[in-house]
Amino acid sequence: MAILEALRERHAAECPHCTRATGHINLVFGEGSPNADLVFVGEAPGETEDQTGRPFVGKAGQKLDEMIAAMKLLREQVYIANVLKSRPPNNRTPLQTEVDGCGPFLIEQLCILRPRVIVTLGGPATKLLLATDVGITRLRGTWGTWKAPAWTGLDLSVPVMPTYHPAYLLRNYTAQTRGEVWADLQAVMARIGA
Repeated sequence: MAILEALRERHAAECPHCTRATGHINLVFGEGSPNADLVFVGEAPGETEDQTGRPFVGKAGQKLDEMIAAMKLLREQVYIANVLKSRPPNNRTPLQTEVDGCGPFLIEQLCILRPRVIVTLGGPATKLLLATDVGITRLRGTWGTWKAPAWTGLDLSVPVMPTYHPAYLLRNYTAQTRGEVWADLQAVMARIGA
């Protein structure tokens, strides 16, 4: 889609965070179907993503692929993006200044995609899109709404399902966390009619 490609190029040239960030190899803009009903939003690229220029392709990405398959969807049918488009040093959690710089480009991505549902993976994505400081453990499993900011000129509201980041699942692979994420994904499937 030409408008997404134009945004990708503008981001690479103008993002106040990514144009100054060092220590990364590739920008990781996002990938998937521009007509997707469902968009997954994570926090930032990791080492494997940085090397390949693709989102969610490392161990956490393999877990996300399993989650998507469990929903009876293909990765090519959804869209996957991150709040930050460049890898933070040592894979640390994004700083608020980084989110402030790169986040508006994610907002523009979402305005172009206009999904029916957004799944936020982890705290940083959830906090940005739901404009909250509440942690992911309290928010996961509860529907929220992302509204396009006034500066976009769009009257767009999208249901948001916060859930745990796949990397968290890998670190805390218990029956409880797996069950919670599966319940979240089932609610998403019901919402999109999958």
